[in-house]
Amino acid sequence: MIQMRSVVKHYGDGETVVEALRGLDLSIKEGEFVAIVGPSGCGKSTLMNIAGCLDQPTSGEYLLDGQDVSTLADEELSQVRNAKIGFVFQSFILLARTTAVENVELPLMYARGSVDGHGRAIKLLEDVGLGDRTHHLPTELSGGQQQRVAIARSLITDPAILLADEPTGALDTQAGLEIVSIFQRLNEQGRTIVVVTHDLDLAEYARRIISLEDGAIVSDAPVEAPRDAEAKLAEIAEEEAAQS
Repeated sequence: MIQMRSVVKHYGDGETVVEALRGLDLSIKEGEFVAIVGPSGCGKSTLMNIAGCLDQPTSGEYLLDGQDVSTLADEELSQVRNAKIGFVFQSFILLARTTAVENVELPLMYARGSVDGHGRAIKLLEDVGLGDRTHHLPTELSGGQQQRVAIARSLITDPAILLADEPTGALDTQAGLEIVSIFQRLNEQGRTIVVVTHDLDLAEYARRIISLEDGAIVSDAPVEAPRDAEAKLAEIAEEEAAQS
């Protein structure tokens, strides 16, 4: 599904050039749940931007479903993005004066052949536990609820791949676990999930961890026993009940 070959990404020119990715080779198969980890400045966000067709490599190849997208024009990249990729960001990026369901429907403005977008948006909000918040504004929702709206929005065009950049970075532990639980459920349904994070604890809920350092992959290994977010949430609830 995702295949990168000798991908290099430079920013700047001459003495100010920054080498964000250094000949990176990467393959992610359909249905995987992958966490990409590493310290700030290691190239995680650059890799995510290229994987999401938001940026192009300086050199090398990026094949998405067998199509070389590394040399496509901006309009062509946009079409690939809209058809195949959903995005979740740390900052939610919701329109403040727009209700939850209207925020979820927004990507359909750029999609073709959409059928009953409003009904699908309602269903997606129900799937992420916000069936009673469909007409609330972002300011009337908690951070975790806003991120769930963002996840529903990322799924409205039914993308095969979900890319999440630090999706729990602005949330407390429980809200973060609720987001990870949604990702695990989506992955069990066959969705390919790629999460970029500096949080090694979060990464242990994925099925594979790729570590970056100075723009290169330094380790790539399956998680033998991924942690279960639902089980952890149940454990927290039991502890809270015992203390009350």
